[in-house]
Amino acid sequence: MQQQTEMEKESGLLNGKFIYKTRSDGSVDKTKVICIYCRCELSYHRSTSSLKYHLMAKHTTDTESPPPPRQRQTTMDQSLQRRSMDKSTTNRLTSTIAKWVATACRPVNVVEDEGLLEIIRIASNDSTYELPSRATITTKIHNLYEEEKAKVQEALRQTNTVALTGDYWTSLSNHSYLGVTAHYFDAHWKLQSHALTVMKTEERHYADVCAEHFLQVARQWNIELKIKIVTTDSARNMIAAARQLPFEHMPCIAHSLHRAITVSLQNSPFDGALAKCRKLVGHFKHSPANAAELEQQQVKHLQKKESLVQEVSTRWNSTLEMIKRVQRNQEPLRDALALHASNINMPTAAEFDKLKRLETVLEHCRYVSELLGGEKFVSCSVVLPALCHLSRVMEVSEDDPAYMIKFKETFTTDMDKRKEKTNTTWLRVASALDPRFKDLKCLSRADRAEVWSSVCALLRREGLAQPDKPVTTEPPKKISCLMSVPESSSDDDEEDCIEKCVERYKAEPSIGIEDCPLQWWSNHEGAHSEMAYLARIYLSTPATSVPCERLFSLSGHVVQKKRAALSSENVNRLVCLSNWLSAKKEK
Repeated sequence: MQQQTEMEKESGLLNGKFIYKTRSDGSVDKTKVICIYCRCELSYHRSTSSLKYHLMAKHTTDTESPPPPRQRQTTMDQSLQRRSMDKSTTNRLTSTIAKWVATACRPVNVVEDEGLLEIIRIASNDSTYELPSRATITTKIHNLYEEEKAKVQEALRQTNTVALTGDYWTSLSNHSYLGVTAHYFDAHWKLQSHALTVMKTEERHYADVCAEHFLQVARQWNIELKIKIVTTDSARNMIAAARQLPFEHMPCIAHSLHRAITVSLQNSPFDGALAKCRKLVGHFKHSPANAAELEQQQVKHLQKKESLVQEVSTRWNSTLEMIKRVQRNQEPLRDALALHASNINMPTAAEFDKLKRLETVLEHCRYVSELLGGEKFVSCSVVLPALCHLSRVMEVSEDDPAYMIKFKETFTTDMDKRKEKTNTTWLRVASALDPRFKDLKCLSRADRAEVWSSVCALLRREGLAQPDKPVTTEPPKKISCLMSVPESSSDDDEEDCIEKCVERYKAEPSIGIEDCPLQWWSNHEGAHSEMAYLARIYLSTPATSVPCERLFSLSGHVVQKKRAALSSENVNRLVCLSNWLSAKKEK
């Protein structure tokens, strides 16, 4: 044993460059070693790494045969550096962030959010990633706007006809903006919609100023000669502006419909019941404690939890939704009110009966307004059949009580006045060009004859008469006398050709109300090219200005309180870009 200790003392570690420390009693302390060069005492725990480091740092020139170069351990930073994203991935991520900011209406300073930075670092496993600067994102958004704008311009260049909707909107910062959207069919008969501008305006909205604004937008997009019709609300300045424009004008049918409802409910027998509903809703909407009690009662009565809806005069169908929710929650409302002494009264049984009858007719109005407010399907041709349906709904029956008779008569009278101010000629031709409604059952026989005469006149004016084409469906043997044309036509051959074009189209079997008229035209455009040209003009017309309302709703997300200082140019870029990118997602 003593011999082994002596050997260890002599040999030491690392070829004798370190020897174990000897205690005062002569024993060897294997936890301590001494450098033979500098007599430095070091700790030893079965690893020579620290000893090698000492030699490399202190005695490189003293050792005759220095140990091999130290293998450095890869540090955490070096390891992460090897896993960092390459430049192309970082660029794609920056572009994606810019697109997300534009589409989701996020403020640009979201790139300074540490939470977003942490999320991306964890998802990418790259702790060295840094978010792009605000200037970079702003530049990306501007470039993306120009790219998407070029695509919209190219699409508009390829179409022959465009319909517009337009309206004015006031932002939180009390700035006025004009919103304009474009609507047209592409080569495959798909209805396309694009925002053209959200343009800041400084002048008062006089008729001539409004007209000049629309022309300015048309010139900017180079579609002035392609615009056939503009749809706006029925404000006096907009109607007067439309008279100064070289386009047809379509007053918003939805505005007219809901204005007629408002007029019919003013000073009506429903006032008492509706006033109770408004007060009842306000009691539960303005107090979190009351709302919680209502939820508890809904659970107790095995009903789903739902909040009440307050009526807002400018929010379409809000009266109907208020009535429906109050009626569905009669028992929970009574029990919730019974928990506390309150001056809030529930409608009586007779008043609930009134509300039920009112709900029935308002439900038809809601269906019509939603039917006419879409952007992805044909709406203009549906106006007359829909209004015809409403007329039947509003017919007075023997079972109607006096208050219901008064409401229906008031609604019918007011709606008839508003119908007279609409572009009835355009609506009739649109219905005739829709293969679902071309029988024109919503019109009298005399009016049907006038419509088809108008179609013939349009074909003559556009110079669309073509030589006879072979048809699969045999046209009627006798041309109806209703197809007579104005005496001003001097070319009998052309007149016969035009009538045959119309008769061939009328002879085609009608399609069901649930079928798609655009699919029908896509399949029959070759056989009815003349009529198809008119269909592209009339069926692409929006029946309402709802597309602009949606554009302003989107603008409200962009121009928030925290972003009220956005420049008008950035508002236009962000709103239009969000509209274009969202439309591409839906496809």
